[in-house]
Amino acid sequence: STCVQFIPRTNQRDFVDIQSQSGCFSYLGRQDNGQVVSLNKNGCVYLSVVQHEMLHALGFNHEHSRSDRDSHVQILTQNIMPGKESNFRKINTINLGTPYDYNSVMQYTRLAFSKNNQPTILPIPDNSAVIGMATQMSPIDILRINRLYNCSKCHFKKTCLS
Repeated sequence: STCVQFIPRTNQRDFVDIQSQSGCFSYLGRQDNGQVVSLNKNGCVYLSVVQHEMLHALGFNHEHSRSDRDSHVQILTQNIMPGKESNFRKINTINLGTPYDYNSVMQYTRLAFSKNNQPTILPIPDNSAVIGMATQMSPIDILRINRLYNCSKCHFKKTCLS
C-alpha cells in the first residue's frame, strides 16, 4: 500500500531493531544507530499493534495527540492512570492535509489507560462514535505514509517511466 519497505539489515547505520521487551513501544521517528521497537511476544504481536509501533518508528504520533484534536475528541484527564498522561499530550503536528481519523491504528480506544473504567477519550460531537478499534491501517493512515515519504503511483507500477 506504500513505497516504504523494511528489508533485512546488512550494514545500515540506521535501522529498526525489533525486540520482545516489556510491552509494546517505539521511539518516534528515525533514531541514530538503531531504533528499538518493542513487540512483546505475549501481547503485542497483532497486525494493528505492529503497524501502530512501526508507524511511530516512521514518525507518526497518536491520532488523539494531533494539534487539531480538540475539535474531534475530548481528553478526560481525570480518568487517566497516574504516569500515563504523556500518552495524551497534544503535539504541534503536521497533519499532511488529512482529516482526523477515528479509524486510524494510531487512535487509542475510549478507555485507554483508564484508572476507573471511565473514558479517557470521547469523540465529539458524537460521543457514541466508535474510536480506536482499527485492526489494520486505515486508508487515511496509508495516505499519510504516502504523503510523508513522497510515494507516487509509480512506486506501485513496474512500468512507470521517470
